[in-house]
Amino acid sequence: MRILITGAAGMVGRKLTQRLVREGTLAGRQIEALDLHDIVAPERPQMDGVDIAIHAGDLAAPETATALAAKRPDAVFHLAGIVSGEAEANFELGYRVNLDGSRLLFEALREAGNRPRVVFTSSIAVFGAPFPDMIPDEFHPTPLTSYGTQKLIGEALLADYTRRGFFDGIGIRLPTICVRPGKPNKAASGFFSGIIREPLNGLPAQLPVPRSVVHTHASPRSAVNFLVHAAGLDGARVGPRRNLTMPGVAVSVGEQIDALRRVAGDHVAALIREEPDAAVWAIVRNWPTRFAATRARDLGFVAEESFDDIIRVYVEDELGGALPGL
Repeated sequence: MRILITGAAGMVGRKLTQRLVREGTLAGRQIEALDLHDIVAPERPQMDGVDIAIHAGDLAAPETATALAAKRPDAVFHLAGIVSGEAEANFELGYRVNLDGSRLLFEALREAGNRPRVVFTSSIAVFGAPFPDMIPDEFHPTPLTSYGTQKLIGEALLADYTRRGFFDGIGIRLPTICVRPGKPNKAASGFFSGIIREPLNGLPAQLPVPRSVVHTHASPRSAVNFLVHAAGLDGARVGPRRNLTMPGVAVSVGEQIDALRRVAGDHVAALIREEPDAAVWAIVRNWPTRFAATRARDLGFVAEESFDDIIRVYVEDELGGALPGL
């Protein structure tokens, strides 16, 4: 089995690669070749007996997608893209990377002709306010950001290319992935991780929105589980509605902080500083809150049950299971 991962140098891409290297199989098939692509060269993993190729380049350049698809992968994880805040700040770049890159990849896979399984990471940003208290699977996507619009167009392309038999696509609408390791990025949602990650590492954190904001989260571990599960799904069970809203934990920012206090103590939660940011609030105020995710749950997708669990995943996976110096 040959697997292609775009966006392989990103956080989720790295963790997905580590999972595949550790298990050596996907959907019950032995991994024989792994193509890792990003705008910068991903790190080469050690995987005995597997043909690993590292690719660096612009996916929105037609020759890049053509070269990747020419290797005729059996499974494609399309993770490449720029994040919400950057896509909103740079209109041209957002459409070039998030839309043109996806379209060119899908078209190159069509031309290659081998009909791979394609797992596409979309986002709950495809939905726009006003919202009901619980957003059902039938809720109409009406994005209120450029990022959400780009992802929604990608979903439509995925469904159409699947309908035409060019490949077998599954789109997964990720909730906010939290707690993200490493340094802050340009995602408008970055503070959701920052108010947990920085205090756990003994650093102050900025909270730019009110504590009453409610949002849905899943851990990086769950994100990888979603991807791997999607790769092995029976397309007949999914049916023609190929884009699925993933499950997650819906909590207010205040409840996030309460969970941090339970896991790590008052002195850690005290490192959070409320510093309103109008630009972040203008984006976040129109984001969805809670999802039923009934179809995804029925198809076997699973996330954490509480935000305490999400924090513990970060402590286990990134801090070695202990709170350093706290």
